[in-house]
Amino acid sequence: MGIFKRVKHVVLADIHDIIDKCEDPIRMTKQYIRELEEQLEQAQQALAQQFVLEQKYERLIADAEEMIAKRARQAKLAVEKNEEPIAKMALQEKIAYEKKLELYTQQYSTLKEKTTVLTEKVKQLYETYEQLKLKQMQLMTRFYVAETMKQMDEAITSFRYDHIVKGFARMEEKVMLLEAEAKARSAIQTLPPQSFDIEVEQQLKQLKGE
Repeated sequence: MGIFKRVKHVVLADIHDIIDKCEDPIRMTKQYIRELEEQLEQAQQALAQQFVLEQKYERLIADAEEMIAKRARQAKLAVEKNEEPIAKMALQEKIAYEKKLELYTQQYSTLKEKTTVLTEKVKQLYETYEQLKLKQMQLMTRFYVAETMKQMDEAITSFRYDHIVKGFARMEEKVMLLEAEAKARSAIQTLPPQSFDIEVEQQLKQLKGE
């Protein structure tokens, strides 16, 4: 069992390593921004539908109010003309529209609350989107700077100039040797000729004495 656990850990470690290498910061942030843009578009579409529903209920409420007022006038006119059956029918329709108006008003109020919540969410989503877009630009700048520094470090590390320095040192030694030889030759050439004669005479007398 211990071997299987170790193999499992090794495999998981390799998988995580592969995933880390595949998670390119620039590519991943672009993908996150695209996902956020899709959510923002969906939220805006949902908000647009909410506004359409609000307008629909506003028309229903206005129509119901208009019919209530109309049936009220008809009922009053029928009473004035002693047409009680017509007055009752008008009042029945008036009451029905009043019930509808109450229902429409409640639904419209609920709809307005949802629209307010959705509007706030869309606003927050858009603010988050703008913040992340700015952060993405900052991350891209930092990433490219870091990559450039890494490449420079790798390039500097790959330089092998020790042999060049040593080669220059050897050439300097050769030049110094040549300079010393030239200086020695110059010194010999500048010696006065008579100095050699004196030494020759001294060594000749020494040989004769022996």
